[in-house]
Amino acid sequence: MEYLVKDEVLELKYERGKGAWTYHIQIPNTKHIIGKWGSLKVSGTIDNYKIENINLFNISGQDKLISINDKIRKAINKSGGDTVTVSLYLEAAREQITEKKILETFEQADVLDAFKKLADNEQNKMLGKITTEKSENKQVKLILKFIDQLIRSNV
Repeated sequence: MEYLVKDEVLELKYERGKGAWTYHIQIPNTKHIIGKWGSLKVSGTIDNYKIENINLFNISGQDKLISINDKIRKAINKSGGDTVTVSLYLEAAREQITEKKILETFEQADVLDAFKKLADNEQNKMLGKITTEKSENKQVKLILKFIDQLIRSNV
């Protein structure tokens, strides 16, 4: 296994209004990695807390981000501005955005409970809009849009 970062001290950043990426870590030397949303996943540790299959977020021309949800922040007892020790490796590439991946992303963004509170027809409508979209970029934009909606509905 080849590590993207190994025992590297990085900042847990806080940027208000970034939705699921309000708390994130930018992974150095990753801007060269090319892949589709949902196919770039990392596993490893943050302050010895094991993480698995977390999506990398692409920012054109910049290093990738990983979202650090409330569950992880509580487990490591850290918040925005704190430093963390990170070891991450890239998981094998995956092919398409499935309902399972969407739900995993909702869970990582701490909005799965809000999603589950929706009526079944609303859940199906949301998942259907994402999975039937032909363009991966549009799928990603829909996922981010729905995450933001679920965050606002859960406040």
